[in-house]
Amino acid sequence: MQPGLAATVTLIVGDADTAIAIGSGDVAVLATPRVVALAEQATCAAIADALGGGQTSVGSEVQLTHLAPTPVGMEVSADAVLDSVDGRKLVFKVTVNDPRGLIAAGYVTRVLVDRTRFMEKAES
Repeated sequence: MQPGLAATVTLIVGDADTAIAIGSGDVAVLATPRVVALAEQATCAAIADALGGGQTSVGSEVQLTHLAPTPVGMEVSADAVLDSVDGRKLVFKVTVNDPRGLIAAGYVTRVLVDRTRFMEKAES
């Protein structure tokens, strides 16, 4: 796993992605929890091809500032770049944009784990 791995994911904001639908507010714009999920999706895509057999990553920390609203029907894109690697800890710089510009930015930290052991621990 090396810094520089990157990916972009996109979403057309739908009614199910709004603060009203998710319960994080009472306006029909892209919900902050959905922005976080999109950013995490981009981090997963960035390292998908670099994971070893039986290996996955789990989210451990999100530091994201949601800067601007995005209405239903508009496309948003989340970009993630692996910024640093410290053992199993992966820190990604993330940005989220709509056609008008930057709507969110920050960092997402993920941890590499053995999928089987992780699930055994979760279920015990």
